[in-house]
Amino acid sequence: MKFLNRKTLVLMLVAMMLVLGACSSNTPNSGSTNATNNPSNTTEPPNDASDDPVTLTMLVSGAKAAEGEDFELETLPRLVKEKFPNVTLEVQKLPDEQYYTTVKTKLGAGEGPDIFLVFPKLANMGAIEVAKAGYAADLSDLSFWDRVSPAAKNDMSYDGKPYAVAKGMDILGTFYNKDLFEQAGISELPKDWNSFLEAAEKLKAAGVTPIVMGDKDPWVIQFGMYQLAANSVYPTDPEFDTKLQTGETELTDEKWIKTINQYKELYDKGYVVKSSLGMASAQAVQQFVDGKAAMIFTGTWDLPGVTASGAAEFERGFFSLPGNDANQPIYASASTAAGFALNAKSANLDVAKQVFEYLYDAESPLFEAWVASNPSISVFNGVELQNDIFKDSLSEIQSTGNAFYFSNQMWPAGVSDVMQAKFAEIIGGQKTTAEDVAKAMQDKYKELYKE
Repeated sequence: MKFLNRKTLVLMLVAMMLVLGACSSNTPNSGSTNATNNPSNTTEPPNDASDDPVTLTMLVSGAKAAEGEDFELETLPRLVKEKFPNVTLEVQKLPDEQYYTTVKTKLGAGEGPDIFLVFPKLANMGAIEVAKAGYAADLSDLSFWDRVSPAAKNDMSYDGKPYAVAKGMDILGTFYNKDLFEQAGISELPKDWNSFLEAAEKLKAAGVTPIVMGDKDPWVIQFGMYQLAANSVYPTDPEFDTKLQTGETELTDEKWIKTINQYKELYDKGYVVKSSLGMASAQAVQQFVDGKAAMIFTGTWDLPGVTASGAAEFERGFFSLPGNDANQPIYASASTAAGFALNAKSANLDVAKQVFEYLYDAESPLFEAWVASNPSISVFNGVELQNDIFKDSLSEIQSTGNAFYFSNQMWPAGVSDVMQAKFAEIIGGQKTTAEDVAKAMQDKYKELYKE
């Protein structure tokens, strides 16, 4: 199959930024006028569920909310029951790596949940993968698509049909402890790679762990890597990923070598906590909220965790990791977020679609609860920015368009796994080089990519 070229995808991201610009103001978003005319937009919603008892199952990834009511585990089942008294929603939430294995096994055996979590485009458990496998139901007939950013809809589509509803847009970034920055004499946020290294050195000299990462969960290696790639790979070659598909470029390119070496430098210089390979991501977040480290690389989705109460009280901030050279602009790593899909083989597909109509109708108590609990930046028209900590980063993206999506969304599932495994060898002190990591990534890409 052919995929959108890089130029088209960048234009789509900019279009999403324009929609979000309206969403974050007090003016209702008018971006829906740009949506492609689709017969699904005029389809009447399904009738209310019948009175027959129905049990829907739902499987998602992540950890239970650190504080307050968990939306998927508690709020969603309760509000679904209030609207549809005959419907019982049973939700299971698994750690990320366990989720991938479990949901694929269940879906492959025809025993999958009625509702499950998928990711954009080509990512592991991505919309394209689950659509091609016949796991996810075509959602074209649902009535709310004219209220969703066209870019977010497209990222969850295959052959022009949507198969999942994105939670919003996510930004990878650096959450930081403003108090520790001030104590170390860091008066302004770093504007390029060298000034970021200088800031990390100041923190280290002040006896503060600059960065904490839970590399025992290997997927967190992506969180710093993609921020750096947004600055070192794509600005000079926005079509890089499309050229990978044709063989015009390779992941062994000097730009990816530079990216990997930049991330390696943080470990080589002792700026990342030494015990990272023995620390799970939840432990790393706890270290951050307890005031034991100044920074952590993660995304907007992790806001509840990194702002939870800990052993220390301090003000948090958020910025894009500046992997850029001096006097060059900073590019953010921003992308459509994960979202919910429906099982194409569900015996209760019609009822599940009714739940989706209610969840995403823009005015129901369930929609309001979803927006209030969702740390991702909404891609639904008229929804204002909920979390001010992301205001500066979002404004910068909106005003400049300087952003590229997460690299793995244009790679076959498995390439990022190799990247993580080989980079973990570097963290562990083996003699693995950036060139070794890049070669392993390229070899896996050639093995898996099918046009």
